[in-house]
Amino acid sequence: MAADSSFDVVSKVDRQEVDNALNQAAKEVSQRYDFKNIGASITWSGETIVMAANSEERVKAILDVFETKLIRRGISLKALEAGEPKASGKEYRLEATIQEGLSSENAKKIAKIVRDEGPKGVKTQITGDELRVSAKSRDDLQSVIALLKGSDLDVALQFINYR
Repeated sequence: MAADSSFDVVSKVDRQEVDNALNQAAKEVSQRYDFKNIGASITWSGETIVMAANSEERVKAILDVFETKLIRRGISLKALEAGEPKASGKEYRLEATIQEGLSSENAKKIAKIVRDEGPKGVKTQITGDELRVSAKSRDDLQSVIALLKGSDLDVALQFINYR
């Protein structure tokens, strides 16, 4: 009798790729003509990314540049959580964070989707910030991956440890 096949559903982001995207965005912001002499910047501040400029529209333009760099580096925008621009003295600041790990409510939501719409005999188990999906048949696991890719969730999902 063959053992169960399984895979893990996680939400992780390659920090080095995010850092590279931020550095590319900072370089573009420093060189672009429309960002000259307005104090435009994008930097890390601990775990948050801080964008600053002299108007709300320019801050949103910096965010757009950063999002473009993230997409080019293969990072889902679902992992980026940006706030609203806030006036801070003479400049506007926008803070964004990179979301990692499945929250317990998202893990429960994914498990419910697999239970309700997935093939019979597929089991889910929440462990920390990941979700293990196991079944007797690898074909069932493939259909679960396709189901989760097709569902509209507000987190970026990766499928690892497929065995």
